[in-house]
Amino acid sequence: MSVQQEAEVVGEALEVWIDQDLCTGDGICVQYAPEVFELDIDGLAYVKSPQDELLQAKGATTPVPLPLLTDVIDSAKECPGECIHVRRVSDSAEVYGPDAG
Repeated sequence: MSVQQEAEVVGEALEVWIDQDLCTGDGICVQYAPEVFELDIDGLAYVKSPQDELLQAKGATTPVPLPLLTDVIDSAKECPGECIHVRRVSDSAEVYGPDAG
């Protein structure tokens, strides 16, 4: 099943957040999805709002744009710090990332 098909099966809006306590600052997420992730001056990755604002509050989430779903999921899979969490908006269940069931 492709990622696109998985997203359709999930059928839910998704959001992503980063646990900065685990972030290693490798920037792999920024390489995959610079529209969603950004490294701050502290060397850690953060998510960005749809208006391109850096969201620095602990646990801040941002919607996963459907065209970038594959890139965001690849970021979660490739992250050496295992700090990227993708979850359903409706029930906050993690669907990709270290806590995905």
